[in-house]
Amino acid sequence: MTPEALAAWHPLHTGGRGRPRDYSDMAIETGHLLRLAFGRPWRHTEGLLRSITDLLGLGVGVPDHTTFSRRSPGLVLATALAQAQTSGPVHVVIDATGLKVYGAGEWLVEKHGERGTRTWRKLQLTVDPSTGEVLASELTTNDEGDASQVGPLLGQLSGLIASVTADGAYDGEPTYRAVAEHQPDPPVAVIIPPRSTAVPRLAAGTIPSQRDQHIQMIQAKGRLCWQKTVGYGRRSQAETAMFRYKALIGSSLRARTLPAQKTEAKAGCSVLNRMNPPRHASVATDPLKTLRPGALWPSHELALS
Repeated sequence: MTPEALAAWHPLHTGGRGRPRDYSDMAIETGHLLRLAFGRPWRHTEGLLRSITDLLGLGVGVPDHTTFSRRSPGLVLATALAQAQTSGPVHVVIDATGLKVYGAGEWLVEKHGERGTRTWRKLQLTVDPSTGEVLASELTTNDEGDASQVGPLLGQLSGLIASVTADGAYDGEPTYRAVAEHQPDPPVAVIIPPRSTAVPRLAAGTIPSQRDQHIQMIQAKGRLCWQKTVGYGRRSQAETAMFRYKALIGSSLRARTLPAQKTEAKAGCSVLNRMNPPRHASVATDPLKTLRPGALWPSHELALS
């Protein structure tokens, strides 16, 4: 554990009004990473973190389980999901999946044998298909449409974007407009399969849009040829990221409120990126150093600093 991490574990007193916090956001984030990596409840995570600090001989305190839970809503991660994109414009893939929420429906089944209303959240991910890194994430209710989250997802990226690939659920003018507003120049290639009933605009003959060009190519050469020509196959990397999240983190959310669930989802994506370090990431620039930098799995890579 680096001296910088030890110094930042307990925040400095500012002299302002009110009782200062005993633990920094970095300490709370470390608890989130351990909890999701090992799939433990907050009480177990508290004991695990306390045992680790005792084995390392560190003279720092450990937040209790109630502090972890209370500080979860609105927690800002110390390290953004999208690391520095220094290799140039990046191709991104966007997709969505559902995460189950343990609510009244499950309680009624266990208590009275009745089936209640199921509740779930929608997790939107932006993935770099060349590295498998999760660049951005958004967690919303199931009432939110997929296209409405394209702007917030792209807003989390600081580097240039070469192309945006998504499935047919994102087809429509709102998605193309959100991409164009995020990066007007250089223009971003939007690769989304049009609906089977889609037709070009009236102005497609003189000034065809990207969507018009996709429709015309599909009509001329077929959908399979279009997929090979535009590189639509890279969208499978988003499905792989969804599978990794549900297999390693879980298909359900542990938190009960939406703000805390948003923090849990971002921390889960951060755990995935640490399990599969991207090629352009540098351990030296990551504030959360690892106990064993060469390890790939969370049991060997506990982000404590």
